[in-house]
Amino acid sequence: MTLLVLFVLIGVVAVAAVGLGVTFLVSSRRGRVEPPRGGTDVIAPPTEAPTERPTATPTDVAPPAPVEVEPAAPVLEKPEGTASRLVRLRQRLSGSQGTLGRGLLALLSRDRLDEDTWESIEDTLLTADIGVAPTQQLVEKLRTRLRVDGSDAGDARSVLREELLALVDPTMDRRLQVSGADGKPGVVLVVGVNGAGKTTTVGKIARILVAEDRSVVLGAADTFRAAAVEQLATWGERVGVEVVRGPEGTDPASVAFEAVKEGVDRGVDTVIVDTAGRLQNKAGLMDELGKVKRVIEKQAPVTEVLLVLDATTGQNGMIQARVFSEVVDVTGIVLTKLDGSAKGGIVVAVQRELGVPVKLVGLGEGADDLAPFDSGAFVDALLG
Repeated sequence: MTLLVLFVLIGVVAVAAVGLGVTFLVSSRRGRVEPPRGGTDVIAPPTEAPTERPTATPTDVAPPAPVEVEPAAPVLEKPEGTASRLVRLRQRLSGSQGTLGRGLLALLSRDRLDEDTWESIEDTLLTADIGVAPTQQLVEKLRTRLRVDGSDAGDARSVLREELLALVDPTMDRRLQVSGADGKPGVVLVVGVNGAGKTTTVGKIARILVAEDRSVVLGAADTFRAAAVEQLATWGERVGVEVVRGPEGTDPASVAFEAVKEGVDRGVDTVIVDTAGRLQNKAGLMDELGKVKRVIEKQAPVTEVLLVLDATTGQNGMIQARVFSEVVDVTGIVLTKLDGSAKGGIVVAVQRELGVPVKLVGLGEGADDLAPFDSGAFVDALLG
């Protein structure tokens, strides 16, 4: 019995030994890599999966902090000064107006000034839109003086210059009233029909004032034309002048009021207000412009009312001048496109009609092609 138990124990131990051996053999084979033929065994690293290190991609890299870039200040234009404008005034006028003067001098320099010659002189003046009354006055004075002094060519030119200068009237005060009193800004109200160059004139006047180191605010009160508002805004941006505007169709008087209020609050030198130029009927125009002026004067007095006329329209321009003079108290005239017309006599005619001076003349489409009117330069240009 004892032997039987002993044999059983030995058998169990033998079986266990064989199991352990097999287990060890399998384990060792799992850790071995079969070498290439003719090589040695290479023990592979542990089968534990290596920890993968993430590869950085461009999107994983934090972007640099944005750099604050100040927007570049707009480059402002420097308007031309008055002196150089006057030089160009003489040059431009001599090119467009010289025909009238040369024609008159040719007639006055004839050996014999008979009635036919005087009629031709009168026709030449009327064709230039000087007007009937001023033409008759000028012819009578020329007749008297040249009858006494003779008709020598040199004398004729001198006499004609003197009489034309007197007709243009150099004694008129042509200064722009752009300064206010009691710390208030000067207020310039610009009126005229659409198409005469009114809005452009407002922008060009602003440039003249900026060239004189004056501070300016513009009021875009021609609210019925979106194009006029945008055009005025562009003029203001070019020289750093603020433009007060409202939505299309806004009451023009309210825009004018806000523009002058802004000028008063900021203490600027001058406020220039552009107005609508509709001429459907005189009553409507009178009501609108009258309201604009009344509302403006709740803030500051209007110091200048400038009427813009297209010099090429001739007698039509005179009709417009009469209508506006009945509506508002015009204090000065701006003649645009004077270089494009040979009918410079409208200067004389409109001054006679309204009793107010031509203060500015437009000589082209350039930004600085607006100049103070100079009587002597104008007459010299007429004579060529």
